[in-house]
Amino acid sequence: MKTKEKILRPSSLTSSPSIVRDIQAALDATANERGVFGTRFQYHDEAGSTNDLAMRAAERGEPEGTVIVAGAQTAGRGRLGRTWFSPAGAGLYVSTIIRHVTLAPWITLAGGVAVAEGIRAATALPVEIKWPNDVVTVGSAGFRARRKLAGILAEAVSDGQQVQHVVLGYGINLLPAAFPPELTDRATSIESELGRTVDAGLVLAQTLVALNRALTEIEAGGPAALLVRWLALAPSARGARIEWDGPGGVTLTGVTAGLAPDGALLARTATGIDRILSGEIRWV
Repeated sequence: MKTKEKILRPSSLTSSPSIVRDIQAALDATANERGVFGTRFQYHDEAGSTNDLAMRAAERGEPEGTVIVAGAQTAGRGRLGRTWFSPAGAGLYVSTIIRHVTLAPWITLAGGVAVAEGIRAATALPVEIKWPNDVVTVGSAGFRARRKLAGILAEAVSDGQQVQHVVLGYGINLLPAAFPPELTDRATSIESELGRTVDAGLVLAQTLVALNRALTEIEAGGPAALLVRWLALAPSARGARIEWDGPGGVTLTGVTAGLAPDGALLARTATGIDRILSGEIRWV
């Protein structure tokens, strides 16, 4: 039986009912593929951070799969405390609640797969994943010419002993925007790459379809299938020269060698195989 969709409408929610209708139409069309994701959603013209709103919603007891979408963020954030540039009318900024806490170790990788596969399904743009949480386009000059068009941020909440829930947030650049100077050569948008308009509702719905598929597969059979799909979307995870900061701030270099079973990036060095679990990777 199809779950009845529910739109949450706080009094300050939105002044853009047409956007909500477009999103609802795309969600209705994918109701049998999304599982719980998007059965409840909010749309805000502007928010500080959709992850913060989703955190508060989770604390109020909103169920798994509740989705919060904003047309702009004034305090959007990315990995390592960076700001996520979130101008009005240029992107899709999304957060959802995940309460299956056994999935927590895999949610960042699952989010990357979901966003990449969702963009591919909705637009046919052949995006790739850059470890651990960026979705990029690759030009004729290869991976060195990559430009970022989406990012993923998973944030877990614990009681000091165990994870209570996870909020998965992602931002997707849909339309061309006046990026800050430091991003001009490193960022792009779906419409810039395609040269045509895209349906934001369809992009949202397809990313939720892909997220549901990825998490359902992990629950049913463990993370092996997810890792295979992630690697297929991330060719730079094998055979690319990288550098990273090791213990004590020492710069280490190596060649990417795939993923470990726990999702760590592997790098072949002069002394063997290193595991990279966090920090900044630089492609050289």
